[in-house]
Amino acid sequence: MLDFYIRVIIFFICFLLSFYALSALDFNRFLKQGKIVQGQILYFILACCMAYLMGNFFIALIYFYNK
Repeated sequence: MLDFYIRVIIFFICFLLSFYALSALDFNRFLKQGKIVQGQILYFILACCMAYLMGNFFIALIYFYNK
């Protein structure tokens, strides 16, 4: 059960870091005029994908070095 909570914390931290990192990009340049909601959904999906990849990377490192 502790493993589940550690994974959730890692993914949450990675999600926050992804949101922070994506704020450095200017998404208005890549979006069509008037497509604000779709841009926000894309921003959220990108943050989730980055968090998933980073989280799995850190979890794999933790398991690899704890053997």
